[in-house]
Amino acid sequence: MSVIYLLIIVSIIIAIGFFIAFIVAVRSGQYDDDYTPSVRMLFDDELKPNPKNKIQTTEEKQI
Repeated sequence: MSVIYLLIIVSIIIAIGFFIAFIVAVRSGQYDDDYTPSVRMLFDDELKPNPKNKIQTTEEKQI
C-alpha cells in the first residue's frame, strides 16, 4: 500500500515539474507566432463562389 502512496507523490511532483516548465516556456515567448500574421495578409483575398455566375450544365441548358 505504501508503494501506491509513493507513486502518487512522485507523479504529482512530475506533473508540477511539467507545469512549471510550461509556464516558463510561455513567459519566455516560445509559443509566440511571429510568422503567421505576416503571411495571413497574403491569403485574405480568396475567391468565393458566386451563385450568379454559376456555370450551367447541359441538363440546365435543356430546361
